[in-house]
Amino acid sequence: MGKDKYHKVPAHDPVTGGELYISEVASEESGITIRGKFEIPRYARLEPEQQKFLETFLRCRGMINSVERELGISYPTVRARLDSLLDALDLTPSKEEPVKRDKSTDKKRKLLDQLESGEITAEEAKERLGVLK
Repeated sequence: MGKDKYHKVPAHDPVTGGELYISEVASEESGITIRGKFEIPRYARLEPEQQKFLETFLRCRGMINSVERELGISYPTVRARLDSLLDALDLTPSKEEPVKRDKSTDKKRKLLDQLESGEITAEEAKERLGVLK
């Protein structure tokens, strides 16, 4: 049976709106049927709009500016939808750790800027970089 012949798993009981579970899975290829009480995957419980957003976000490799462009929405809207998605999946965003500034990196950047502006020669930059190591 082709993928397009399957129905989507409903996220909620259409009568009460309550939780559902999967009670049977089967394979046409082997003929096996497994019965039990299986949890519906959390991603299958997302609303269609959230699923579309998640697919777009993944396709854009998490680059918010690409998501903005593809969906034609603003940065704050992308962030709001991302926060909504995290809530729906019961996930908390990881804490972003501040980037540690390395003094030698700052000095190297300054040297490259001086080299680019012509304040120092390539030979002087090479010599000074050797001292930083």
